[in-house]
Amino acid sequence: MRVLVTEDDEDLRVAVEAALRGAGFAVDTADDLPQADEALAVNCYDCAVFDRMLPAGDALRYVKTRRQSGWGVPVLFLTARDAVHDRIDGLTWGDDYLVKPFAVVELVVRVRSLCRRGDLPASSVLRWQDLEVDTGGHEARRGGTPLRLTRKEFVVLERLLAAEGNTVGRAELIAAVWDEFVPPASNVLDVLIAQLRRKLGPPPVLHTVRGVGYLLGEPRG
Repeated sequence: MRVLVTEDDEDLRVAVEAALRGAGFAVDTADDLPQADEALAVNCYDCAVFDRMLPAGDALRYVKTRRQSGWGVPVLFLTARDAVHDRIDGLTWGDDYLVKPFAVVELVVRVRSLCRRGDLPASSVLRWQDLEVDTGGHEARRGGTPLRLTRKEFVVLERLLAAEGNTVGRAELIAAVWDEFVPPASNVLDVLIAQLRRKLGPPPVLHTVRGVGYLLGEPRG
């Protein structure tokens, strides 16, 4: 598994690289966004670790731009910013969020989890009416029109389609997209669902089952 670590603090960058290499990862490093951009242009990664505040700017904005273009590599943000809105932003556009100072061993565990989550399943196509998801090709279409989804939006849509009209609980979706480190009261799933509804367009097919979770299809009862 290959990981890109972008961190401008040399001591921290070296420590993270050493820990990941010691855990069996292949690691490339960058000290700023332009260098990370070059690495991403020529290499394939199973996970990318970004310090949020870098000399060239906020890595979250960089990742957001790449996500909107269809980039799907799992991302872990490192940051000293721990306000609720910062965590929500980080979990909306990234896949995990670790506040400094942190235990390097925890970072290794989280990176390993993200790498496993990024593995693509065998190709199969899930369909409901005019909605179609190719799980292997990581493509989604409605009415034949491609949907530009982030990796997390795609995973949620895939889980909902696979449920074949049954309700999928909030806890299950959070576990599939993020992990147990997401605070129970967090609204990151609600934000993602709202974004997914906008991208799916009319008529609405994604419904809230109050107090339980979400349903893709026709509400029952």
